[in-house]
Amino acid sequence: MSNPLKDMEKPDVIFCIGTNMTECHPVAATRLKKAIAKGAKMIVADPREIGLTKYADMHLPLRVGSDAALLLAMAHVIHREGLVDEGFMRDRTVEAEAFLKHVEEFTPEWASEVTEIAPELIEEAALLYGRADRGAIYYTLGITEHICGVDNVQSLCNLALMTGNIGREGTGINPMRGQNNIQGAGDVGAIPNNYPGFQSVTDPVNQAKFSKAWGREIDLETGITKVRALEQAGDQIRAMIIDGENTVVTDPEREHCERALEALDFLVVCDLFMTETAEFADVVFPATGFGETDGTQTNTERRVQRLKKAVPPPGEAKPDWWIISRLAQRMNFEGFDYSGPDEVFNELCSLSGNYAGLNWDRVEFGEYQWPVPEEGHPGTPRLHEDGFVNGRGIFKLIRYRDPAETVDDDYPVWLTTGRRLAHYHSRTQTGRSEGLDYLRPEETLEVHPDDVAAWGVKDGAWVKMSSRRGSVRIKIESTPRSPRGTVFCSFSFNDVPVNILTGSGYDPVTDTAELKVCVVRIEPDTGGEGIAAD
Repeated sequence: MSNPLKDMEKPDVIFCIGTNMTECHPVAATRLKKAIAKGAKMIVADPREIGLTKYADMHLPLRVGSDAALLLAMAHVIHREGLVDEGFMRDRTVEAEAFLKHVEEFTPEWASEVTEIAPELIEEAALLYGRADRGAIYYTLGITEHICGVDNVQSLCNLALMTGNIGREGTGINPMRGQNNIQGAGDVGAIPNNYPGFQSVTDPVNQAKFSKAWGREIDLETGITKVRALEQAGDQIRAMIIDGENTVVTDPEREHCERALEALDFLVVCDLFMTETAEFADVVFPATGFGETDGTQTNTERRVQRLKKAVPPPGEAKPDWWIISRLAQRMNFEGFDYSGPDEVFNELCSLSGNYAGLNWDRVEFGEYQWPVPEEGHPGTPRLHEDGFVNGRGIFKLIRYRDPAETVDDDYPVWLTTGRRLAHYHSRTQTGRSEGLDYLRPEETLEVHPDDVAAWGVKDGAWVKMSSRRGSVRIKIESTPRSPRGTVFCSFSFNDVPVNILTGSGYDPVTDTAELKVCVVRIEPDTGGEGIAAD
């Protein structure tokens, strides 16, 4: 997030797109409710009438996968109406003139044909955000899990740059992270193109720095993503470690995932429970839960926090850092002789500019948000106040692209996926809670009542939902939350393995799967339990 969580209570206008915050981030959502109680206006762009729309002044029910078209048209209106922050664009950005010329063609009328939103609503939303003194943008996986996820995020950046809504209180571009400590995972280098601290692996200066620190030669090649690793399983890749992820349930193209894991000579899984993925493993290492672990994590607002063990771990369970270190030692790798998480964290601080002013003792009470460039620095709750790290903000000339698949006669229905309030991710943990299972005991398919009638099915009936990759059996839930022609379900329930259906395409920059758009057909089904692969 560019801004701290407390800033969620301070915008004049809040623009939420692709974020079902009241279900996926219910605690953070209370801050938006406080802002609205103080008079803030809120725009929600989402195909469904999610819970957040109850608090919104405007709901933009865009067709799934059309986010970029909406954002281009909003930029068009803001430019046309003279609402750009000319001083900010002149002093702090580049490519401003080219961008303003670029958006002139993307009218609300054009966007309406793509998004299925009335042009006057697009106009109204653009004017509301463009006229705000403090406009804040919040987004989540709803705009990133597309083949154009990077384009979507860059389009949001364009809106913030052209209005000067960055680097100030109550403004910013704020991704609500989809998983616990996902920010921290990126910080420590758990992404294929960066060393810890988001230092590029292709930079010779960084290469020399980390080669010296780790005492080994390091090449300048970017690593591969999990998508590519699964493609190479059984060929270039013969063994794999999966740590804390239920790949079989959450990754697209489930059958491809299963074949990839089966093709490996050796699979190790580290997890708290015997997950669907762990069942494929040759060795399962029992990991500790958060209340059984000493360590650190970094939350969505870049706040670095200590985790303190509350209870001893059960049985032979060990912390992940311990498992990885001991495994590396047995493989005769040097540099893994850590005696505790404090040594791991202090090494990170010595190598990352964002953490340079921190150490294990200093983050005892979670007071600091990175970057903390030197000892004595108070931290940086709000990014970009005095300028951008790399100089100036860069406008990107984005064009709309259709999803990898669009509806046709064979697959006439849009499917979009997401999460449920009662359960988290693949239910590895929440599915073991009787109380949570009581709240949501099974997965259902949200279908608009008019579609239920048109398709000749009934509320609560079983249907067969098929894509080009396979079929699943699921119960109908008749509800106006989903618009006509679009259905919704989560991927939390293994007995309704929706990821069999998804996997039509991937973002070319990040390899993020298009989980939010899938074309399907719905048919009545009175058959047996389970799934069918095409």
